Amino acid sequence: MEVGLTLGLENHEGTLKLSLLESGCYVKEITIKLDGGASWLYQGMINAFEEQIGSAVESAITNKLKDGILKLDSFLQSLPKEIPVDDNASLNVSFVENPQLSSSSIEFDINGLFTDGKTVQPVSNHYRQASQPSVFCTDQSKMLGISLDEAVFNSASALYYDAEFMEWIVDKVPDQALLNTAGWRFIIPQLYKKYPNDDMNLNISLSSPPVIRISEHNIGASVYADVIIDVVEGSQVIPVACISLVIRGTGSVKIMGNNLGGSVKLDDLAMSLKWSKIGNLRMYLIQPVMWTLVQTVGIPYANSYLGKGFPLPIIHGFTLQNAEIIFSSSQVTVCSNVSYSESDDLNQVPIHIK
Repeated sequence: MEVGLTLGLENHEGTLKLSLLESGCYVKEITIKLDGGASWLYQGMINAFEEQIGSAVESAITNKLKDGILKLDSFLQSLPKEIPVDDNASLNVSFVENPQLSSSSIEFDINGLFTDGKTVQPVSNHYRQASQPSVFCTDQSKMLGISLDEAVFNSASALYYDAEFMEWIVDKVPDQALLNTAGWRFIIPQLYKKYPNDDMNLNISLSSPPVIRISEHNIGASVYADVIIDVVEGSQVIPVACISLVIRGTGSVKIMGNNLGGSVKLDDLAMSLKWSKIGNLRMYLIQPVMWTLVQTVGIPYANSYLGKGFPLPIIHGFTLQNAEIIFSSSQVTVCSNVSYSESDDLNQVPIHIK
């Protein structure tokens, strides 16, 4: 018996549409042997209707193929266009462009940008052009490759910035003496003189979304922040100075289940005085204090969120195995094998999120 089918797979408003273009089944030969007392009689009848039986088998298999393709098409169109990341963000996983076929693989392009979870923003033409290079895995035996453009990471940065999640009041630090004017008496003498032994807060806010850049060697991040030094007198909070920071760091990424997580470390810190109500400040004395605060407060806080990661677009029931991460210009690529648990039902929730 020979069975053949030709399928069409295309993008339809962000989902995949699977269609059966051609199908056929040809039974070259069929042999049925019966055993039993009267088998010689029935064997003769079966031999006489052999051609009709073959045609019935061809028809049944062709119909089963059509039913199977319809079910698979329904499953593909049920794939969600968003993966929730947390209460404030989702990952837009709607498809863009049609799949690209080769002799040994199929490539899908998805939007990949972070959204606010309420609306799905269409991907811009610029992003489509920037994300077109094929996935490259050094180990061609890997079953799956997922390439993430730096635009994905920058969209997350912009979303959380716009949602005002990058503003903090710091009133507790590992060295709590740094949040009392007495701890600054040799660094900013006029501060201690005007507000002796008063508690302090640091009002930190980013002045723009962090900028992520990916190179062949690592991931770099630039963060622009303003730190307002507040003095607390009773119930009154008094802003006394504002320092602008430029924080540069490098990040690492890792696979955790089906999530991509990571961490960042501090490489450089530049600063300047934005304004002051207590006169001029000696920035070279303040620099080591700010470095310590960023290193002991800011970096651990950032890593507590980066360590959780965000879900990669993996169909429910499949799990990454032996994944490796490859850096290239403006992209991070995850190359991996996958395993499938037969206990999972593909008709259930189609995206696996941890």
